[in-house]
Amino acid sequence: MKARARAEVAQANRILAHLGILDAYGHVSARLPGQSDRFLISRSLAPALVTEDDLMELDLDGAPVGGDARKPYLERFIHGAIYRARPDVQAIVHSHSPSVIPFSVSSVRLRPVCHMGGFLGGGAPVFDIRHRFGCTDMLVRDAEQGAELARSLGSHAAALMRGHGFVVVGGSVQAAVYRAVYTEWNARLQREAISLGGDVTYLTEAEAALADAANAGTVERPWQLWLRECGLNEQA
Repeated sequence: MKARARAEVAQANRILAHLGILDAYGHVSARLPGQSDRFLISRSLAPALVTEDDLMELDLDGAPVGGDARKPYLERFIHGAIYRARPDVQAIVHSHSPSVIPFSVSSVRLRPVCHMGGFLGGGAPVFDIRHRFGCTDMLVRDAEQGAELARSLGSHAAALMRGHGFVVVGGSVQAAVYRAVYTEWNARLQREAISLGGDVTYLTEAEAALADAANAGTVERPWQLWLRECGLNEQA
């Protein structure tokens, strides 16, 4: 199980970079199977370059395990805090996806406009670091800031970060990647629907829940496609 988790975290980085969800920044993590107080994440590296050899084990305080002296991501506290707050979460993606950021700074809430975005439910909450911590560089630099982000996320699948990006969580790496991709898709579709000038009909919360449940069992289908598009072996 640990070997599969390592492979999927490395693959997820490459997939999300290929799809434009991650650029030189952003990161993917997975809770370590059998050790709920640790997670896998790359050393500080552009996602498109990540391999299994680049992965580190961190504890929920963001400290490297086993004397690993490589440089970790500065915002690793996002991951540790969410894993601590959400025992159900097994994987996390943090992205600066360009179609999503406008919704983090607008009064228009990101809401599901298509069934693939059903996991957005009644709308994604927005974490504004300024409300608790005043003027910052917008980065989640410590455990206290990470815990505040986790509180904003609550029980949701996604949360936006004002002027920064978003986080999505899932019960598996494949599910988190799926949600990261379709958060970007939904944001683009919602913006296009709004630009038409008429009323936008969003999914109701009941429709969103039904769509999310239906899609949950199909995340392996796009995962296999994305692996092939990236030239990655599923068992790598």
